[in-house]
Amino acid sequence: MKNLGIKISLFLNYFVFAFLLNSVGTVILQVQRSMDVSKADASVLEGFKDIPIAIASFILASFLPKIGLKKSMLIGLALVSVFCFITPFTNDFWYFKILFMAIGISFALIKVSVFATIGLITNGQKEHGSFMGILEAIFMAGILVGNLVFSLFIDDVNPKSDTWLNIYWFMGGITVLAFFVLFVSKLDESEAKIEQRNFSEDFKEMLLLIAKSLTIVFIVSVFLYVLIEQSFQTWFPTFYEDILKTPASMAIQAGAVLGGAFMIGRFLGGILLKKIKWVYLISFCLVAAAIIVIIVLPLAENQSLSSEISWTNAPLVVYLMPLMGLFLAPVYPTLNSTILSALPKHMHSSMSGLIVVFSALGGTTGSIITGNVFEMYSGTTAFYFSLIPITAILIAIWILFRLTK
Repeated sequence: MKNLGIKISLFLNYFVFAFLLNSVGTVILQVQRSMDVSKADASVLEGFKDIPIAIASFILASFLPKIGLKKSMLIGLALVSVFCFITPFTNDFWYFKILFMAIGISFALIKVSVFATIGLITNGQKEHGSFMGILEAIFMAGILVGNLVFSLFIDDVNPKSDTWLNIYWFMGGITVLAFFVLFVSKLDESEAKIEQRNFSEDFKEMLLLIAKSLTIVFIVSVFLYVLIEQSFQTWFPTFYEDILKTPASMAIQAGAVLGGAFMIGRFLGGILLKKIKWVYLISFCLVAAAIIVIIVLPLAENQSLSSEISWTNAPLVVYLMPLMGLFLAPVYPTLNSTILSALPKHMHSSMSGLIVVFSALGGTTGSIITGNVFEMYSGTTAFYFSLIPITAILIAIWILFRLTK
C-alpha cells in the first residue's frame, strides 16, 4: 500500500496524544482526591493544555511546511516524552500545569502537521474524508485504552496514594515508540510548500482565510462542537463519581466507555458518509445527542444508587450516558474533511492551524464553564448546558452547507 509507513505513523501519533490529552479528565479527578484541589481550580488544567495549543498553532501553522511537517512532529514527540519521564518524580498541582502546557505545545505541532500530511497522502475528497474518519476513530481508541489503563493505577481505598503517577512511565514509553516509527517513515512534502513565498506571506494567507464567510461559519461550528465534546470527556469521570456515586476507578473506566462510543461513532460515520449527504448525517446526530441529554440526565438526577455499585449491578443510566458520544462522534471529522478537501494542498497547513486554534479555545471554554457550573450547581445542570451549543451547531451547519454549495 502506498504511503503505508507514514499512515501507520500518523495513526500512532494520534493514538499517543489521545492518551495524553484526554488524561486531563482523570488528572482533574485525581488532583481533587489526592491534593484537595477544588473543582473550579482543577478545571484550569484544561486551559493549560488548550491555550498553548491555540497560541502555538496560530503562530506556527503557516510556517510548518517550511520547517518540515515530519520534523515538526518529531520535535513534538521528543518534548512530551521528556516531560512524561519526569512526572513520576513529582506530586504537586503546579507541575501538572506545566506538563499539560508541554503536551499542548507538542500537540499543536502534531495536529497541524498531521492534517497537512493527510492531503499529501490521499487523493480526492472521498479518500480524504475516509482517512480523516479512521484517524479520528484511532484518536478515540486512544482515549478508550488510556482510560482503561489509567484506571488500573488508581487506588480506590487510599485517595492520597501517588501510585497513579507510575502511568507516565508507560506514556513516555509509547511516545518514544511513536518517535522512532515516524523517524524511519518516508514523507514527500514538496506539494505542501510554495518555495518562492516567505514566512510573512504564508502568515498573511492564514489571516486572510479568517475573513472569509465560509471560514467564519466553519470556525464557529468547530469551536462549539469541541466545547461540547471536551466538556463531556473532561468531566465524565467526575460526573460518575459525584452524581452516580461510582468508585473512582469505575468513573475513569466510564470515560473509556465514552471514548469507545466516540470511536464506534466515527467508524460508522465514515461508512455512512459514502451513502448519506454530510449535512443530513450531522443533523441527525445532533438531534439524537440532544434527545439523549434530555432523557438521560433526569434519570441520573433521580436515581437512587447502591453504595457498592459496579458494572455488574449498575442501573441503566450508567450505560446510557456514553451514548451521547456515539452520535456526537461523526461531527468533527466530517466538518474538518469538508473544508480541507476543498482547499489547495499548500493551504492545508494554514487551515489546519485555524482548526486547531479554535478547537483548543472551544475545549478550554467548555471545560471551564462545565467545571464552574458543576461547582456552583450540579453535574446534571452543567451537562444540560450542552443543549445550547448543540442547537447553535445545527443552525451553523446548514448555513455552511449553503455556502459550500
